[in-house]
Amino acid sequence: MPALFFLSGGLILGWSHGANNAGNVFGTAIGSGMIRFRTAAIVTGVFMILGAAISGAGASETLGRLGSINEIAGAFMVALSAAFTMIIMTRLKLPVSTSQTIVGSIIGWNYYSGSLTDYDSLVRIVSSWIAAPVISAVFAVAVYILIRFLLGRIRIHLLQLDLYNRIGLVLAGAFGAYSLGANNIANVMGVFIPVSPFRPVDTGIGLFTSVEQLFALGGLAMAAGVLTYSYRIMKTVGRGIMPLTPITAFAAVLASSTVLFLFSSRNLEMVLGAMGLPTIPLVPVSSSQAIVGAIIGIGFFQGAG
Repeated sequence: MPALFFLSGGLILGWSHGANNAGNVFGTAIGSGMIRFRTAAIVTGVFMILGAAISGAGASETLGRLGSINEIAGAFMVALSAAFTMIIMTRLKLPVSTSQTIVGSIIGWNYYSGSLTDYDSLVRIVSSWIAAPVISAVFAVAVYILIRFLLGRIRIHLLQLDLYNRIGLVLAGAFGAYSLGANNIANVMGVFIPVSPFRPVDTGIGLFTSVEQLFALGGLAMAAGVLTYSYRIMKTVGRGIMPLTPITAFAAVLASSTVLFLFSSRNLEMVLGAMGLPTIPLVPVSSSQAIVGAIIGIGFFQGAG
């Protein structure tokens, strides 16, 4: 029972993360009027859980090296501090980075407890905060140019185009939710990995590890946040930065989702390493910065054009 109490810090953080960051996945689709909130919330919740449970381990390793939290009470305080920050920002209708809040909380804990901060990991994480929105902006412009090129070469009836837009936004949103769960579950439950109260469970078809149990629990908390309190942020992301058409909304979501996936995929890291190419660091990146970077990138491109 005490262990479940301490885990509540991560669950509250997961809830606030889902409430705040779901807008980064479907906010543009909601803002463009193409997708209903209920549809967006259900798709986001389901694929967030899948991403967290299936592909969440990659980014958590770098975050775990940032600081040594060897007591479950310390992990509780770190997660709860980040959660309160997220809740305040959500109440103000402002998208905020879960990555930045949890990193700040870990550094604060390190200072309080006298633990060392791994500055190599910190530099890698902070560098991703700069790189992610820039890469997202470039990807978004590239996708937007490609779509405009294809539409200029292919004749599509307006009703068909509307249907394709809606399907494309749902698929891009599902990919984005999966990537968000995979990348940002490290922010929600990563601090509890060294002090997990769970034991591996033999399900008959495989071993359900303690880390997978943590991530599945965090994924459920994120999904609950999406379903109960994400509408306000979706409206801000979708309408508060710049007016979006269905095409620009699709380009922005696909670009930001790809960035989240790149920074959380162990398989991609292994493939690049096997080919002798530079690998992409597996770090939790800011989905807020990624989607804002994509939207601003398209805005600059349209203004320049």
